[in-house]
Amino acid sequence: MDTAALSLLNDVARQGSFAEAARLLDRDPSAVSRAVADVEARVGIRIFHRSTRRLSLTEEGARYLARITPLIEALEDATEEARTAAGTPQGHVRLTCSVAYGVECLVPLLDDFRARYPDISLEMDLSDTPRDLIQGRFDLALRLAPAPKGDLISRKLSRTRYHVCVSPSWLEHNKAPGHPNELAGTSCLLQSLPDYRSQWRFRDRSGKVHDVPVQGALTLSSPLALRSAAQRGLGPALLADWLVKDQMKIGQLVALLDAYDVSATTFETGVWALYPSRSLMPRKARVLLDFLAERLGN
Repeated sequence: MDTAALSLLNDVARQGSFAEAARLLDRDPSAVSRAVADVEARVGIRIFHRSTRRLSLTEEGARYLARITPLIEALEDATEEARTAAGTPQGHVRLTCSVAYGVECLVPLLDDFRARYPDISLEMDLSDTPRDLIQGRFDLALRLAPAPKGDLISRKLSRTRYHVCVSPSWLEHNKAPGHPNELAGTSCLLQSLPDYRSQWRFRDRSGKVHDVPVQGALTLSSPLALRSAAQRGLGPALLADWLVKDQMKIGQLVALLDAYDVSATTFETGVWALYPSRSLMPRKARVLLDFLAERLGN
């Protein structure tokens, strides 16, 4: 039986519908439905319960998938290993990360990655809504957070430091604060995340932490929009170093209170690569991970 058809069963089971599986695979939903029905006819069992809202595995279907899934994965790994043993890595890799980080940090690396690995095609899903790696069939996800928890394997690519940034024009009309508490009466630019819109945390060189309540008339969901608003002189914004390093270098943005470590949550945030398995990671994904660690590490 065609292994692609068997692999399709897993895609449909993960997505819970023919339409979602078809969207993931860029195929027609009716073709996906026919392929599943063909497998069911060959095997002689009904693999999915069908309803108007969602598909679910039958008891027989669940047992069947449990038996064939390790075989499919082993065959795919063996095929990739054979293809790349005597040559460069090849295949299709899916990665997901936030919009701002993808635009600012990953897109500038694409030329070099393509030059180094011309036989790898890369699909980047940029979204500020965290994706499910297993359901979405992603090889890698990049998360901007403290140390991740859960079943996924993680590797820290870089540390993130935050800055309270303003434009030179803002400083022309406002006094720079000498202490974090002076921000309490300042109209700040806020990000629409619970931890970012209510208080910022500052840690001085002695290790003492100052929790400062913040307020402002503008709340924006996008870090890119926050940076743009800060550049226009609309107020101080809490922004990651990777988002403002170029603007600070050329003087478009200035860091306030830079003798302090600053964050909205914890001071140990970073950029983490997440992936489902260390031992079964395809070589095409491994070289992407190593490339990102090489280029993004600090």
